[in-house]
Amino acid sequence: MESISRISSMLETGTFSTPSPVASPRNPPQETNRTHLLPHIARDLTLEAAQSATTARSLRPVSHPPKPLPPAVLKKLLDNRNDRDVLDGLRRVISMIYRSQPTRVYFSSVIKNVASPSLEVRKLVYIYLVHHAEHEPDLALLSINTIQKSLSDGNPQVRALALKVMSAIRVPVISQIVSLAIKKGVGDMSPHVRKAAALAIPKCYRLDPATEPQLLGYLTTLLVDKQYFVVGAAVMAFLEVCPDRIDLVHKHYRSLARKLVDMDEWGQLATLRLMLFYARRCFPRRTKKITTSGTDDFYGEDNGNDVENEEAQEVEVLEPDLEMLLKAMKPLLQSHNSAVVMAVARCYLYLAPAQYLDLAIGPLIALLRSPQDIQQIALYNIVSVCLARPASFVRYATHFLIHTTDPPDVWQLKLEVLTLIFPHCETHLKGIILSELEHFSRTSNAELVRESVRAIGRCAQSDPLTATRCLRLLLGQISSPNGNLVAESLTVTRHLVQQDPSAHTGTVIRLAKNLDTTHDAHARAGIIWLVGEFAGVGGENNIAADVLRILAKGFADESETAKLQIVLLAAKVYVHFLNRTQLAEGGEKGMADSVPKETEAEKQNFHASVVETATANGKHNSDQAEQGMHPIALLWQYILLLARYDVSYDLRDRARMYRALLVDPSSTQLATLLLLAPKPVPHAPSPSKSRQGLMLGSTSLAIGQDGGSLGLQGDEALPEWVEPGKEPDPSLREDPTAKADGGEKRELTAAERLDRAIRGDGRVKAAQSVTNKVNGLSSSAKDKSLDDWLAEGDAEVQEGTEESSEEDEEETSEGEEEDDDSEDESSEESSDDESEGADEGNTLMGS
Repeated sequence: MESISRISSMLETGTFSTPSPVASPRNPPQETNRTHLLPHIARDLTLEAAQSATTARSLRPVSHPPKPLPPAVLKKLLDNRNDRDVLDGLRRVISMIYRSQPTRVYFSSVIKNVASPSLEVRKLVYIYLVHHAEHEPDLALLSINTIQKSLSDGNPQVRALALKVMSAIRVPVISQIVSLAIKKGVGDMSPHVRKAAALAIPKCYRLDPATEPQLLGYLTTLLVDKQYFVVGAAVMAFLEVCPDRIDLVHKHYRSLARKLVDMDEWGQLATLRLMLFYARRCFPRRTKKITTSGTDDFYGEDNGNDVENEEAQEVEVLEPDLEMLLKAMKPLLQSHNSAVVMAVARCYLYLAPAQYLDLAIGPLIALLRSPQDIQQIALYNIVSVCLARPASFVRYATHFLIHTTDPPDVWQLKLEVLTLIFPHCETHLKGIILSELEHFSRTSNAELVRESVRAIGRCAQSDPLTATRCLRLLLGQISSPNGNLVAESLTVTRHLVQQDPSAHTGTVIRLAKNLDTTHDAHARAGIIWLVGEFAGVGGENNIAADVLRILAKGFADESETAKLQIVLLAAKVYVHFLNRTQLAEGGEKGMADSVPKETEAEKQNFHASVVETATANGKHNSDQAEQGMHPIALLWQYILLLARYDVSYDLRDRARMYRALLVDPSSTQLATLLLLAPKPVPHAPSPSKSRQGLMLGSTSLAIGQDGGSLGLQGDEALPEWVEPGKEPDPSLREDPTAKADGGEKRELTAAERLDRAIRGDGRVKAAQSVTNKVNGLSSSAKDKSLDDWLAEGDAEVQEGTEESSEEDEEETSEGEEEDDDSEDESSEESSDDESEGADEGNTLMGS
């Protein structure tokens, strides 16, 4: 950029200096015309433009693919000896693969570079080879020898990459070669290569299931590895190759539980899943009864008379190994990975008592601060846990209040959680929840209004103490101008009334009064149906007949849904009238039998004469006959006539059916059975009840019924607890590296090693104290000055001399004792020995 700035300044000044071969004071640069230097300027600009283009091409984003080249030019790049050109060609080929363009024509040219010394070139060749090896197996086999040689490369990254590529080539012929490569990788010194070997085991198993015995041996070796990320990969391979071989896990159970904290996130997920299934199959569920006394005396002692007040409670007893596992996974609740937190909560839900699950509630609530996709999945699992233990979420109720930015899937799940914890909340918290539901039931979102009203209904069903308040809240919304709100409120009210009809007679009357102001078709139909259900309560004092009279006036203006309910109401009212009439006639039957036959015959003749007279006199007499009928019968006939000439064929058919049922007033058994049959009490369960049997953290739990009745394919059901007495021997879980004296030698976790390094090992401290004592160092050595150290040095020299003399005397005395004990030697020899020992002692003292 310096040349461009220089040229720009020259152009602005209008003068250029021509550089001479030898610049000197005698020969200064001459001012020339700018036209003479235009070629030099063009050359500099061309160089600068080329450099800028090169830089821009190297910094080009991935979203802009390179310009496509002809196949001949691309092959020429791949066959070039320059690594830069080969790399450029491979990048173009790989980009063509991901754009779904044909690239098999370059197979031979790409495979030639499999032995390139450049690691970048080799990686791209491996990607191409894995993608096309299944379609070109013969040509892919040509590169196997070169890849095998890479297994002995000095760079562990190259060895791991070669092992990954060999296991990813889906050619069944090389299954044994892949197995040997895995065997070599299992014994590699680099943990990255061993991890690649563990991840290659499932690929080899899918390639050839006959290699399972060999792979199980490799898995057994990798499960004992000291590197945590290697063990995690081995557990993942175990779950895919042989998840039912629990016998291979027994001796590694405790080491896996200790290494769980230090594994990577994928390894933790695999290990937690393995431990969940292992614990259900190997640890029986045991409980014991604990007796608690009723009262104590003033001094806290049992009275001895409260045997009847004692209560026996069942408490779950945990196996020691299971308790160790539950404590080992507790730190994982602080993981940044939401899947790990969910896996720990799943283990606590299905394996542990309630106090362990309470530890996971807070971390689950913390997931609600995640992005919306994670938040939705977390809510599905929270609802599943809440179905089992709703009381644990009461203190977090405010976290489930709806925000205006929540998408529909999120606020639906929040409403569900609020209704589940509602019965367990305190009074003030219940008031907050109902106020929130009432607020959102008055919004403009129709779906939110409907779900809020239904949530109020579920709260009333789950808590009878607040059912009256919920019902009063719903009745207050009937007068709303929002038809959707009114219809849904009436539906929920109807469900609540049906649960206890005798206690809601006044509610039905209040609903009937709202028919004058309610204009929604479904709302009016619901009220009419509810009035019909209460038509038999109170006998003749019931309001059903009067409501029918009012509705008959505006029958023509009603909607088809309301007309159907009006016809049904008329049929129910008429059936109740006929049943009351028959009951009254049955009570007067005795009196009717005592009447003489002549009187009865006279009565029949009188009725016949009245009918004949009415027929003869025409309309006036027929009106008099109709005036003799009961008003309910007249209403029934009038409704039938209105329905007979209605435009709806469904309504006409329904009216004909009811008329056929009630054609004979003396026989109403069939009509009573059809129209007045008791209705089942409606109950609105939680929408997630259908997901209750699905495993926590599974994909089927989030998808629900869309995944089928049995969930998605691949989801494994949770095994049942093993029966007591059929569990494996606990001695199988002992560490194979246990000491002979009964002590257990185990690998320390990274956290334990760090703590041990900070605090210091006790045995090291003891050894240091012994060494200090031998060297004459005391605990106050740090407080001594240089003069004190010198004085102690002189004293130690004198003490050393005295100690040496004492040791010589002790040796002499020991020699004398040994000579006295020998019976075979004579007294002279013993005296000689004593004299010799004394001479030696004097000699040593002199020295």
